[in-house]
Amino acid sequence: MLRRLAIASVLVTAACAGQQKPAAAAAAAASVQERMRITNQPVFDVALCHARQLELPQPPNQGILVGALVTTRSQVMECLVDPKDRGPAATTKVTIKTTVNEQSATHTVTGENLTPEGQACVQNAVNKAIPLQPLAKGLMPVEAEASFIHELNNSPAVTFGVNEGSDFSGQVRLAQPQWCDCYAAFTTQAPPVVSAKITLKKASPTPAAVVFEPSGSTEGDQLAACLQQKLAALPAKVSSDELSFPHRFVHFHAQATEPAASLPPELRFYQMELVRGQRAADSAIAFGLRANAAETYDAIVAKYQKTKDWKLVPELKEKCAGLVKAADGWLAAIEAQQAAEQATVTLVQELKAKEEGWATVEVKSQEALTATQKDLETAKQRRQADEAACPKERGK
Repeated sequence: MLRRLAIASVLVTAACAGQQKPAAAAAAAASVQERMRITNQPVFDVALCHARQLELPQPPNQGILVGALVTTRSQVMECLVDPKDRGPAATTKVTIKTTVNEQSATHTVTGENLTPEGQACVQNAVNKAIPLQPLAKGLMPVEAEASFIHELNNSPAVTFGVNEGSDFSGQVRLAQPQWCDCYAAFTTQAPPVVSAKITLKKASPTPAAVVFEPSGSTEGDQLAACLQQKLAALPAKVSSDELSFPHRFVHFHAQATEPAASLPPELRFYQMELVRGQRAADSAIAFGLRANAAETYDAIVAKYQKTKDWKLVPELKEKCAGLVKAADGWLAAIEAQQAAEQATVTLVQELKAKEEGWATVEVKSQEALTATQKDLETAKQRRQADEAACPKERGK
């Protein structure tokens, strides 16, 4: 099961490789208009505005902790958007090791090319997303680890000093996590793409004009209206008498439960990959929950076999019912993961029909789907065995 998360991370990395394409499209339009390259318009994951609240069951095991760590990907990668959180290298690696024992419960953040500011950002994000508490006396310590890779040219990132237009776009991107009121309505799906023309003037301390193109949808126009107010209030300092350039807002939502129908097919793939990663994490957590329930049931069975005390039968039934319920939860999580992976394979096949370059992604997507289908069969067999192990009433 934990191996499935490794496969998930491969495809999520592939997804990141395309997230700069929206910015490149905006830059191309700007180069025609101004003969300058406008950068710093990477995708924003609105899951940051709708973060899930994890309440880890006690005691947490490795499966639960690994799954929980993977759910923090959006928060970790957002820390690395800011250039002050990264060193000079193009690749940044963040490793989070979680240790829980009787004395303490901690997340330890280390990294390569990670600045002290970046380490503090990740540490705060993970501490907030995954609250921990020490184990009860007598329980075995548990450890888990997860790593995240940020590639400067592929992952969402801001780099200042390119030109004045790019620097203002960088300000916009770094401000987006504070604009969650604009994304309040997007709890279950990714917002649409919206585009604006921004005009900066030397004599104006804020943008002289921010004009959004019609989005083609009510929700898109409402989002644009909110973003327009935010943009209009940002400080703007330029040396040029007047500077105009386009800014394209591309949004994903890692916690979405609905398809991103408004996104173009290629962007929809990247959005689905983020969701698929979260579904894999859900499966790992559910796997851990089922393992806990099995351990609890095995303990009461061992006690009954040793004592033959019939007074333990009600507890046997209760714990076994809990085991079956946990197995059902595990099944449901894997089924949701399988559905996300099947949707990914279907979309990649559509993209491959238009561009052969998607062939490698199709292979990896199909491998992930096949592996999850095997996990699902294993989970079904375990669930049947769990139910069969429950004590039966006489005559039944």
